[in-house]
Amino acid sequence: MDLLPIKRGILSVTDKSGLAEFASELVGFGVELISTGGTRKALQGAGLSVKSVSEVTGFPEIMGGRVKTLHPNVHGGVLADKDNPEHISTLDEHGIKTIDMICVNLYNFAKAVSEGQNLRDAVEQIDIGGPTMLRAAAKNFHSVLVVPSPVHYSRILDEMKQNGGKISLVLRKELAAETFALVSEYDSMIAKYLADHDA
Repeated sequence: MDLLPIKRGILSVTDKSGLAEFASELVGFGVELISTGGTRKALQGAGLSVKSVSEVTGFPEIMGGRVKTLHPNVHGGVLADKDNPEHISTLDEHGIKTIDMICVNLYNFAKAVSEGQNLRDAVEQIDIGGPTMLRAAAKNFHSVLVVPSPVHYSRILDEMKQNGGKISLVLRKELAAETFALVSEYDSMIAKYLADHDA
């Protein structure tokens, strides 16, 4: 699909710069917001209505937040090809709603390293759900918008204003490519850190 309507999005970000303004504009386009933890609190603090990921999954966050978005109700909604009738039928069968946008940036592992945290504490700053959602959305750019950084907020909103709340395939593909590069850099940084530190 060329122009993708953005109706439902997950926002879960470490860098909250410009977040409230971006989310407020999204709500103005009728986008349903879903979020986790600190991001959800920040959005609620800005007076926005936000559904928790736990409401979507029907399961609480567990293990101190290690497991919250890793669930078929999230990833089924992100990975469904909207042009594939079988995928849509599967969603209907299991009561899963599509997700049109993933706005995620990752735990700041570089900050943990720069602060000289010990290995066990630093490992807690390795993001799992974030890269998984980013990769899923980037893979499925034909059906989903992935937003890996606040620097893209204004461009996304400009497109939505021009296209009646829709995002072009050109922009979705561009952001997908950037997302894979960012996740690759993140993984490389972690691999180097682990290789350089004793267990």
